[in-house]
Amino acid sequence: MGLGSLFKRNKDKKPQSVEDDCHIDINTEDCDGCEKCSIACPNNVLMIVEEVSSVRDAQVCKNCKVCMAICPNDCITVN
Repeated sequence: MGLGSLFKRNKDKKPQSVEDDCHIDINTEDCDGCEKCSIACPNNVLMIVEEVSSVRDAQVCKNCKVCMAICPNDCITVN
């Protein structure tokens, strides 16, 4: 096997597609701004604005759903 075959080895593979952007829904009427979701998020996606949780950057979300699990009011949905 020569050096040229090393570069041709993965030529037929298609590039990996990036998953669709994560969609985060927050029911702001039920949110009491406890900050548990924003503290628990490993990717720093959520933040508290005017005592309510909001999405800082949905593209950074890895769909781990930690925020859903930790929310005491069940006001966060990640699809």
